[in-house]
Amino acid sequence: MATITIPPVLSSPRDDAMHLYKAFKGLGCDTAAVISVLAHRDSSQRALIEIEYRTMYHEELTKRLSSELSGNCKKAVLLWMPDPARRDAMILHEALTTDIDLKAATEVICSRTPSQIQHLKQLYHSLYGTHLEHAVQTQASGDLEKLLLAYLSTPRSEGLEVDRMMADQDAKALYRAGEKRLGTDEKTFRMIFSGRSRAHMAAVSSAYHNMYGSTLKKAVKGETSGNFEHALVTILQCAENPGKYFAKVLHRAMKGLGTDDKTLIRVIVTRAEIDMQYIKAEYHKKHHKSLNDAVHSETSGHYRTFLISLLGPNHH
Repeated sequence: MATITIPPVLSSPRDDAMHLYKAFKGLGCDTAAVISVLAHRDSSQRALIEIEYRTMYHEELTKRLSSELSGNCKKAVLLWMPDPARRDAMILHEALTTDIDLKAATEVICSRTPSQIQHLKQLYHSLYGTHLEHAVQTQASGDLEKLLLAYLSTPRSEGLEVDRMMADQDAKALYRAGEKRLGTDEKTFRMIFSGRSRAHMAAVSSAYHNMYGSTLKKAVKGETSGNFEHALVTILQCAENPGKYFAKVLHRAMKGLGTDDKTLIRVIVTRAEIDMQYIKAEYHKKHHKSLNDAVHSETSGHYRTFLISLLGPNHH
């Protein structure tokens, strides 16, 4: 494989814009050069490069990227360009309007922090002229719809403080709503899972295990199903260990015949600047091979180079 010279990060956004313009000139696009710039720039640097590019060449960088790149590499790079909130809005808009994917929409909503959700809702409205809640109502129904709407609207603390007594009460309420009775009281599950902070949910989970000897996750899986189950599990696992949750999502996207590239791109691109080191550590712990190696064996060409660059160095 040819060695790609990465322009030093010290290079200015203006230099980066020039490098990109050069990569687009001539016959065919020098995709390796494009990747070597963009995959190594953070969100604010990418925004500055876009501004410089527009100023210097009077065209939108993303439009140019869209016409120069192709396939999964193009999808990944275009998803990488915006800042995290705008990117989440784009993923949700696609999952709720054009390429309906409730699992993807649920994953994004239920794995984000309350402040990320606030920002996302404002941005969604300004980009698409409609409320995110409305888009959810159009596609989801039943318990999933009620849970997502509650999750989007309930203010939750992001602090680490936990009221142990309340955590015990919630654990008891969930036991009574699920394992203890015939049938399930979904409302209690919805109310607790959408209304409590991450720290509190993690405490409820451990209280549940201490009191009843089985895990809350097992109870959720036994009592609920489909997209509603997926939403509850996402909330619970992101409260306990988001790295482990996303390592599992990535593993699922790559196991078996064929690769779920859409999920692979979504998770790697959206978590790269948030908690990728934790995800990689959790992946290695569980599967005894590095995430980098797994992605390497499932992908090829420039697409592979780009994703591996976002994953960062292979420490295992």
